Amino acid sequence: MPQFNVTLKSNAPPEELEKAKETAKEKGGVIKHEYSLIKGFIVEYPDGHIDTLESSEHVHVEQDGEVKTQDD
Repeated sequence: MPQFNVTLKSNAPPEELEKAKETAKEKGGVIKHEYSLIKGFIVEYPDGHIDTLESSEHVHVEQDGEVKTQDD
């Protein structure tokens, strides 16, 4: 299953993060990591179900992927 970064938008109430986690779990997602410095989490989510979280106006959803740096 693909993984997604879910972060709370800056203008969203803090309780929306808990709602997003509950929604993810209800739709078959598995929370893999919860961030401590930012309000967000990584969720492993079944294909085709991420649109449930993406429809929320309070969170930003981005597919997790490898980050590379460019060598000089």
